[in-house]
Amino acid sequence: MNATLGKPRPGFTGYVTEESHHDYAGDTVFGFWVYILSDCILFATLFAVYAVIGTNYVGSTDALELFDLGFVLGETALLLLSSFTFGMAMLEANKSNMKGLIGWLGATFVLGLAFLVMEVYEFVHFTQEGAAAWDSGAWSAFYALIGTHGLHVFAGMIWMIVLVIMILKEGLTGDNRTRLMCLSLFWHFLDIIWICVFSFVYLMRFV
Repeated sequence: MNATLGKPRPGFTGYVTEESHHDYAGDTVFGFWVYILSDCILFATLFAVYAVIGTNYVGSTDALELFDLGFVLGETALLLLSSFTFGMAMLEANKSNMKGLIGWLGATFVLGLAFLVMEVYEFVHFTQEGAAAWDSGAWSAFYALIGTHGLHVFAGMIWMIVLVIMILKEGLTGDNRTRLMCLSLFWHFLDIIWICVFSFVYLMRFV
């Protein structure tokens, strides 16, 4: 019997050769893209539901009576500006400027929070005006689509807080840079979804 059976040979790290070492950062980003694609399916389903029953306001207030295009434009501006500030944060991360990175992430968080406050205010206002989620099929579809996007923004903000804590504790390590890249993809994805929401849900009602 071969006495060396089961023992790693020279050039091996454990039982895996150095040449076969995986690019774990690349795998993480690839896996996150898969998640983004699955989220696209979720939002596509919600958009499809809204397209089918988004005009069924029988027995409830019509959206045209409540939608304030200027207010929604304000929400949109906040979210688009947050995408810019996140881009600036990534530039600071590339320069390994911790102070600039944290500062721009803080600005992104504040803009995201302002967006959520406006969205919650809109939900409360609509409900008080007789347009709650249970009042008609159209409003159910509306709250499901807008609310799902809002929950994603909230999740992104929680992720941002956790990541900042990790960066302050560990520094800009390779793993933290990968996490920051994934969060950047997530945040810009939410901006793209919101542009679709603004165009399809709000803007088309005034066309």
